[in-house]
Amino acid sequence: MTSESVATRPGVDLARIKAWLPAYGVYAAIVLLVLYNVAFTPNFLAWGNLRIQLIQVAPVVIVALGMALVIGTEGIDLSVGSVMALAAALIPLYLGYGVIAAILISLIAGVLVGLVNGTLVARVGLQPIVATLALFVGGRGLALVISGGQLKDIGNDDLIFLGSGDFLGLPMLVWIAALLVLVVAFIVRRTVFGRRLLAIGGNRPATELAGVPVKRVLITVYVICSVLASIAGLLAVARIQSSDASAVGLLIELSAITAVVVGGTPLTGGRVRVLGTVAGALLMQLVVATMIKHNLPSSSTEMVQAAIILIAVYAARERKSR
Repeated sequence: MTSESVATRPGVDLARIKAWLPAYGVYAAIVLLVLYNVAFTPNFLAWGNLRIQLIQVAPVVIVALGMALVIGTEGIDLSVGSVMALAAALIPLYLGYGVIAAILISLIAGVLVGLVNGTLVARVGLQPIVATLALFVGGRGLALVISGGQLKDIGNDDLIFLGSGDFLGLPMLVWIAALLVLVVAFIVRRTVFGRRLLAIGGNRPATELAGVPVKRVLITVYVICSVLASIAGLLAVARIQSSDASAVGLLIELSAITAVVVGGTPLTGGRVRVLGTVAGALLMQLVVATMIKHNLPSSSTEMVQAAIILIAVYAARERKSR
């Protein structure tokens, strides 16, 4: 072995680590965190604790799936929390017509918000952060107007089952989130729509020149994101058995963006890591739960989350530059 090869080996190893980190670092972090909790957190593996963690992370996963699709087109959607609040406000108004009618109305509201966001981005030409910021503010205000600013109890057993019931030993929330993960993964990997979505994020001008209906795809992406947020909103109402438009979905857009970025989906678009997004949501949930279990202040939790986000963004930047 020559001295030259020995000298270059550390650089090669470092390059491999940098290439490995964006794709698989989140999984390694989850494994390390789980091992730490098994060793130092009492009753971490108790089913009651695991059940709580899964229930708490399920809405974030659902919203993050839609956010991942939007970010895959090099966009962003800040209105998802307001869409959740809007869905929560509409549920009590139409629950008297039956749970199916109430769910459909909530989903239609999500479709309408997605159409507005998508139209502003695709046809008007506004920056995604500006277009969705309007509904980030106005959507929750509309939800508060609809609900009259009051918390309303939900007594429908069918709806409550979606948020609090079990099926084959697992919470329905988890089953619904898992099903949506499979659906989104199929869309991204196996459909023409998914390939077009990634092409837009990778190089929009070239995609337009190739004859892809870019505007239609973008509008559809924002509609899907808002519908997923509506589903998360109605499930949140079903879980807490009440509708509070001022609290449902509050700041969940930050959690969703964090899950997507930590999961390896670059903010520059062109790629969507569905399983990575789920892993990112799980990691952030584990970080929060671990620090709470060990009686650390919320300020420390926020600083750790910020550090994880910075590492993820830096790793994605390094990969993009290479």
